[in-house]
Amino acid sequence: MEATAQPAYPAQWEADVVLRDGGTAHIRPITPDDADRLVSFYERVSDESKFYRFFAPYPRLSDRDVHRFTHHDYVDRVGLAATVGDEFLATVRYDRIDRQGRAASPPADLAEVAFLVEDAHQGRGLASTLLEHIAAVARERGVRRFEAEVLPANRKMIKVFTDAGYSQRRSFADGAVRLTLDLAPTAESLAVMRAREQRAEARSVHRLLTPGSVVVVGAGRRPGGAGRTVLAGLLSGGFTGALYAVNRELPPEARVLGGVPAFRSVREIPAAVDLAVLAVPAAEVAGTLEDCAERGVQGLVVMAAGHTRAAQRALVRQARARGMRIVGPNAFGVINTAPGTRLNASHAPRLPAAGRIGLFTQSAPMGIAVLDELESRGGGLSTFVSAGNRADVSGNDVLQFWQDDERTRVALLYLESVGNPRKFTRLARRTAQAGKPVVVVRGGRHSGGAPPLGHIVPASQAPEETVSALLRQAGVIEADTAVELVDIGLLLAQQPLPGGPRVAVVGNAQAVGLSAHDACRAQRLRPLPLTGPGDAADAAGFGAAVASALADPGADAVLVALAPTVAGTLGADDLAAALRAASAGTRGDKPVLVAQLALDELAGEIGARGIPTYPSAERAARALAQAVRHAEWLAGADRRGRAFEFQDLDRPAAARLLAGAAAAAGTDGASGADGARPAGGRRLPAEATAALLATYGIALVPGRPAPTVADAVAAAEELGYPVALRAAAPGPRHSAAPGTVRLDLATESELRRAYAELAERLGEPARIRPSVQRMAPRGVDTVVTATVDPTLGAVLSFGLAGPASELLGDVAHRSLPVTDRDVAGLVRAIRAAPILFGWRGSPAVDTGALEELLGRLGRLVDDHPQVSAIELDPVVVAERGVAVLSATVRVGPPPPRPDLGPRRLPAY
Repeated sequence: MEATAQPAYPAQWEADVVLRDGGTAHIRPITPDDADRLVSFYERVSDESKFYRFFAPYPRLSDRDVHRFTHHDYVDRVGLAATVGDEFLATVRYDRIDRQGRAASPPADLAEVAFLVEDAHQGRGLASTLLEHIAAVARERGVRRFEAEVLPANRKMIKVFTDAGYSQRRSFADGAVRLTLDLAPTAESLAVMRAREQRAEARSVHRLLTPGSVVVVGAGRRPGGAGRTVLAGLLSGGFTGALYAVNRELPPEARVLGGVPAFRSVREIPAAVDLAVLAVPAAEVAGTLEDCAERGVQGLVVMAAGHTRAAQRALVRQARARGMRIVGPNAFGVINTAPGTRLNASHAPRLPAAGRIGLFTQSAPMGIAVLDELESRGGGLSTFVSAGNRADVSGNDVLQFWQDDERTRVALLYLESVGNPRKFTRLARRTAQAGKPVVVVRGGRHSGGAPPLGHIVPASQAPEETVSALLRQAGVIEADTAVELVDIGLLLAQQPLPGGPRVAVVGNAQAVGLSAHDACRAQRLRPLPLTGPGDAADAAGFGAAVASALADPGADAVLVALAPTVAGTLGADDLAAALRAASAGTRGDKPVLVAQLALDELAGEIGARGIPTYPSAERAARALAQAVRHAEWLAGADRRGRAFEFQDLDRPAAARLLAGAAAAAGTDGASGADGARPAGGRRLPAEATAALLATYGIALVPGRPAPTVADAVAAAEELGYPVALRAAAPGPRHSAAPGTVRLDLATESELRRAYAELAERLGEPARIRPSVQRMAPRGVDTVVTATVDPTLGAVLSFGLAGPASELLGDVAHRSLPVTDRDVAGLVRAIRAAPILFGWRGSPAVDTGALEELLGRLGRLVDDHPQVSAIELDPVVVAERGVAVLSATVRVGPPPPRPDLGPRRLPAY
């Protein structure tokens, strides 16, 4: 009998995951080569766990069992294992079942599922994680429901199923609990998955930042060099845990290096080690990692540069497979100023002052610059991670940690790229809504900066302005420079958010106050009339002026402006005391900040006392304006608005049309000379485009192609005069350009004359593709688009039509799905929005109808992932109603949605 060929291995199911305790594991399909691993795993499982799995004493697996549990067709029978190193920690398996006795085709959508977790690893979230992954596999293979039989005493496993968030039914039969789960993702299952993700990733960063013991590998025998610098920083910072040094060239008799116990290998250390700082050449990192794994190291800070992309990828796989996470390579290090830790595992010469700012950077030079700026201005840190090449631990991971960290009040990030923008914006919104503002500088945002070496970032087609708009929508505060990052961070960390834009300016000189007044106006703040004690004021008089400003119910913030005067300067101690005394007599709900001119000695003194200080009024006003805008965002963040509900949508008809039209659609004139498929998918024909939009209640103004003048006349007679004559602009852009449209053609002679003029000006009709269209009402021409970016997701955009808006980039954006409040904000976000609302006596147009159109378009793209882009250009917004004159729809394979799949670390 001929042996059956083994099915192809589904490598796409492999995933690295973070577990509940912060450790990592690798999930992969079980193969026939795993027979010995499975037997060894089963021998380590307790008799009680085996009984719960098989409902009977089952001390060992038979050869038949081993074959059955390791041979799968990856369709009707699938087994997954969670592994660390070469060992199984847990397994899960489903078998498709058909209780109706039907034939195998079509396959049943029900499968029986069962888990087994090694006792030593129970409680780490392995079963919950495996359920997410086996459910995703099942959905891919057409299984829609899981059935599980669990003994009533196996409460842990029952909880795994009931807490998953899937719709479920429960029954009791034959002494067992039977659970049936509907595997369709729900809002609850997604929320459960993300909550578990947050706890696990936060815990993994917590383990890196709060180690009980640290080893520095590569510490030189003499002071100097990366290893000894880190070791000295740990010692001088007062690290509260155990410290070790490793130098492979250490003489056998040497037992101490730099004042700490020293060894020639990590394997020789007689105790478990939590964190290893690898200050060794890149070529030695992989071998050192294996030594660390043997001593139970939980995390690595890899300082070496020079890894190739392939070496970096292998290093990450190696670390995750051994249960570890990596900061780096090319990392500056990590810092935690908590009194119970005092960790300075970095190149920084000293432990920074404790404070409420969390800082993440990729670039080491930027990390140094921000640390220095904070120190010079009296700012303090809670924690700091400089991840270098960001091969594993990223800003997303650290955001998860900061969300629950009581010592962190504001998150500052310097990023050279945003590796997972969809996840980043989700985490940033959640962190900001929890009362912790997120401030970001994106390096290279205006120069097409490349991601760090080896970091794999999907190509984004979105313009820079779109990325910034979506970050703002998520509550992210964008700074342009590292200095501005600190400016904003100090204010948010040390002072309350302002209640509005009204600023009381208190100056010790008229000129200084006027400068601050102008700086506020430039940032669209509302400065109140100037107040101040005069040039010769003492500390008491100055404090009284500040107290009066703080007590003013018409002020939301107080900006103190200082400069040297002929009468002398207030001392830093006296001024800080006066400001503290003034603040003590108020409710403390208004921010106070100081702008000083040529008084740099005040910065550190006052800053250390919790009052942010700036070397100019302009910088102070800009930071304050960012705080005001963030307070406004935060006030509206919980009022997301209502989801759009339309009774006339025909979603099934749209799905049928897309299924048929996508297969028949061809590329348009924008195709390249080599016939390559246009970016963004394949363009639907005009008839299919109109039909698709109609299923969602979006009507196109009737029109007809007019390849000849006779066709144009016939079309006008059919549609009824007056009509418009349009020609496609020469070049790649299909929409109307200046000079390509003739409006209000009321007679045949006018139409013939316009046709001839267009042909003479633009070229032969075959080239310019003329069309005749029924005249739309007069109004404001706008452009509405919805596009699906591979990294950002679906984006809804709006702006006025015409070259002016295009040249100025006056376009607003929102992530889909949108609510009515999102859409109202979108319409009002462009700078030219006043034109829609009756600017300079012109009639206001029907923005309600415009917002409804935006809502319908958003629903269309959100409901049908195969729609990759829609452009409505122009959309005429009249005094009553809207008219869509032209539309383009592109379709393509639905993009992957990793944010909706099971939890997994980014592939590297």
